[in-house]
Amino acid sequence: MMNKTSVKELDLDKVPIIDIGALRDGTAPDAVARELYNASTGLGFIYIKNHGIPEEKIDALRNDGLTFFRNDSKQKELVSVSDKHRGWLGYGGAKMKDDAKPDLKESFIWGYEYQSGEVDDHPLRGPNKWPSFIPSFKENALNYFNAADSLAKTLLEGFAIGLNLKSNFFIQNTTRPLSRASLVYYPDQPKKMGDDQFGVSAHTDFGVLTVLCQDSVGGLQIQDSSGEWFHAPPIDGALVVNVADLLSRWTNGVYKSTPHRVVNKSGKERLSIVLAFDPNPETLINPADIFGGNEKSLSDPITCGEYLIWRFGKAFSYRK
Repeated sequence: MMNKTSVKELDLDKVPIIDIGALRDGTAPDAVARELYNASTGLGFIYIKNHGIPEEKIDALRNDGLTFFRNDSKQKELVSVSDKHRGWLGYGGAKMKDDAKPDLKESFIWGYEYQSGEVDDHPLRGPNKWPSFIPSFKENALNYFNAADSLAKTLLEGFAIGLNLKSNFFIQNTTRPLSRASLVYYPDQPKKMGDDQFGVSAHTDFGVLTVLCQDSVGGLQIQDSSGEWFHAPPIDGALVVNVADLLSRWTNGVYKSTPHRVVNKSGKERLSIVLAFDPNPETLINPADIFGGNEKSLSDPITCGEYLIWRFGKAFSYRK
């Protein structure tokens, strides 16, 4: 049995690199869908290339994010996390497992931008909060959110085709999604904190699909089916995509949601950009809609909104 600090190098047989260009432009969506299906029935983690998000959008947001997190806490407190899960979440605000130490990270969360006159109708969807001391932050954050949201929808078309479903099956109800984006800041982790301290402790993601933009520092680790951990370092020009719990539930476990964690002992600060894609809250997550009523479902039907409220209540201290 491996100890907590024994971690293998990346295995591309388990986490493949897939060029999704032919899915994005429609020239060979079935071929890409087969690759996505094969990866998602394995560990459910994938590197994707030719993803279509310009580097300048990534760099602009990353620069604003570093400016934000390097600022003093009084400034960040002006946009402290709201009860709608928007804004700054400081150190100790998240814990992925009941018996784990609080995660060694800060986050800034935003999502769908409400238009004038729209009604706030769900506990996890409300007005964004923007740091006024970084004038470009809002524009750069929304530009990235919109690009990553569009990418997630394209990927979910591929995931649907891989199951012989209509391409829009997973994205039929996305006019006002519960999707969130977050900047996640990890300081260098001092050795004195021990091997049971993590930037993010072992967990599976809550929602439907996660799109992760790492920086050059690394620190992401994935657990394979035998329980062994291995590194998933940044690959130039690639994003990491992983199946999250709701997509696994929706597909009755055919697509796998796999434990992962972050350990930053690089001696440098680390900043990730995350898009957690989820459809409208009323979307029913029911495997029978995919496989028919004769297949035994591993879980009861639940709406996306109800499921996320339950998971957020367990993970975030401010919601208790």
